Amino acid sequence: MTDALGPELLLELPGWGSRGRALEESLRAAIRGGRLVAGTRLPSSRDLAAQLGLSRGTVTQAYEQLVAEGWLTARQGSGTRVAAGTAETPARSGASEGLAEAAAPRYDLRPGRPDAYAFPREAWARAMRHVLREAPTEAFGFGDPRGRIELRTVLASYLGRTRGVRVDPANLVVCSGYTQALGLLAEVFTELGVRTAGMEDPAMGDHVRLLAGRLRVAAVPVDAAGLRVDALRASGAEVAVCTPAHQFPLGMSMAPERRSELLEWADDSLGWIVEDDYDGEFRYDRHPIAALQSRRPSRIVYAGSTSKTIGPAVRLGWIACPPLLLEPLAEAKRRAHESRHLDQLALARMIELGDYDRHLRTVRRGYRWRRDTLVAAVRSGLPDVRVRGIDAGLHAVLELPSAPSERAVVEAARAASVDVHPLGEYVRGDRDRYPPSLVVGYATPPAHAYPAALDALIRGLRRL
Repeated sequence: MTDALGPELLLELPGWGSRGRALEESLRAAIRGGRLVAGTRLPSSRDLAAQLGLSRGTVTQAYEQLVAEGWLTARQGSGTRVAAGTAETPARSGASEGLAEAAAPRYDLRPGRPDAYAFPREAWARAMRHVLREAPTEAFGFGDPRGRIELRTVLASYLGRTRGVRVDPANLVVCSGYTQALGLLAEVFTELGVRTAGMEDPAMGDHVRLLAGRLRVAAVPVDAAGLRVDALRASGAEVAVCTPAHQFPLGMSMAPERRSELLEWADDSLGWIVEDDYDGEFRYDRHPIAALQSRRPSRIVYAGSTSKTIGPAVRLGWIACPPLLLEPLAEAKRRAHESRHLDQLALARMIELGDYDRHLRTVRRGYRWRRDTLVAAVRSGLPDVRVRGIDAGLHAVLELPSAPSERAVVEAARAASVDVHPLGEYVRGDRDRYPPSLVVGYATPPAHAYPAALDALIRGLRRL
């Protein structure tokens, strides 16, 4: 242990020979191997001597030698740093060489990504500054596994006001996003003896794999009205995982009669419904539809997150939990050993001050403009292409029935330097029931590059 104030540097010196030579070679090896990258500031000669138990003169001489050889640079006021162009370039295998030569697409139109440029920096900074000044001491500890009561209280009110969710703050569990919520629920359902979960087909592959790690996952097809409850009944599932507000990736909302059928299934079989309120905040052409949870709080687990509304950098989500599941869910959350109390308090502050609502109104306008621009570009440049799932959310499905194959569609887009996802990537059953289609996210790239991205996509697809 030393009292050195500069950056720490881990170096292993052999126990034989000159200590100065050993230090020089150790530094050369660290630079050659890329462990010390160009521009890295090294400790002062005094600090490094204290860290390694050497004399300051030994370190000074080693630094001077490496500066003379071009490994290091030394300037008054900026200290000693690793020189540029000193790391060796490792030899590539054939496979890695091919990957390295494949240029990344210029435009990112993949779904599930919000506009990072829209992050509410000022509002978040104000809220966080307030939290750091005013947070109680216990907010810096582990605390209640359900999350801070301040956030759970304002969330219960906010979700009731905007999504129709009926939940007591005591029955809210704050987590780090929908993925963690689904993982915790899979753990709880397994403990309760559940064996099979029915999940929409198509669906997010990561979520399917997460559930499949603990439960048998039955692929339940969807149609224009949403999840097919007849197929859910036939699957023998005890849990239904669905996206009633905005099905991912097809984009439809669950029809009223289908919602009633799903509730009847839960009542008849005592099954659980996990409601992923995917893109529930982003509706453009009609008023939002209340969460399904509002009609059966005792059987529906409602989950949402800030990953699309604020951004994935703020890893916060929530679970409105039926009373029968609360104790095992809180215990599963406790075992996760995760608490983001300062972020939770900052979000609570934003909601209380109305900053969260104002931010949502702003980004809604921006996303609606992006959606309208996409639809207009496709209708003008690709009149035979059908655009689906545009009532809500941050993505649309482009159907190209005359395309030779979905793979050809994806390759044409990527040849135009546009990164997109094929619909088939999310389908687990019969892929032939859908024409060749792309799932196009319209929240990225940034607004100034968005028209150029659409132009590139249209040009690429027109070549088919």
